[in-house]
Amino acid sequence: MSEQLGLTTYDAESGFSLISKKVLYKGFFQLDEYTFKHKLFKGGWSGEVTREVFERGHAVVVLPYDPIRDEIVLIEQIRVPALATTKSIWLLELVAGIIEPGELPEQVAERELAEEAGLSLLGLTSINNYLVSPGGTSERFYLFWAQVDATQAYGIHGLEHEDEDIRVHVVSREQAYEWVKNGRIDNASTVLGIQWLMLNYQQIRDTL
Repeated sequence: MSEQLGLTTYDAESGFSLISKKVLYKGFFQLDEYTFKHKLFKGGWSGEVTREVFERGHAVVVLPYDPIRDEIVLIEQIRVPALATTKSIWLLELVAGIIEPGELPEQVAERELAEEAGLSLLGLTSINNYLVSPGGTSERFYLFWAQVDATQAYGIHGLEHEDEDIRVHVVSREQAYEWVKNGRIDNASTVLGIQWLMLNYQQIRDTL
């Protein structure tokens, strides 16, 4: 399938000219093709460049942390794309979910924390937001830390109609960081969240 969208833009300030954008595939995710020109560092303009962009929307990542017990809540679920590079495709992760049209990132954080870990928010703080892999996808992650009661985290969660099968783990902050260091935790959003916590946990606990 190839749908010509007829989109042409020129941004003189950034030195970028978008010639066309086509939808190559649209299913659960979308693949677009961009044709563009851009100014060169050495001067002048490039020729026409074509790139495919994986469009899957934007997402929220939540670090559930209990500062009283100094524990992190992690979730475990199957991730088939990890087959190419990992021994186990059941990954330890932070809570996360895609932002639906009309939703605020804070609303997604509260919803996903309940759906994936069975937890209620006691507080929510934005950490930062970042592009996931700008060489191939438009996706941006909005990262939060959520204050939770880790004693309430247990069991199996997820939405059956989305075929989710999610197991909850409660571990000490030190254990989570050890798993980052030895590679057991090897997905970027979880690594970033735990590293951030190691730099900031004392300030969080001092404000209790």
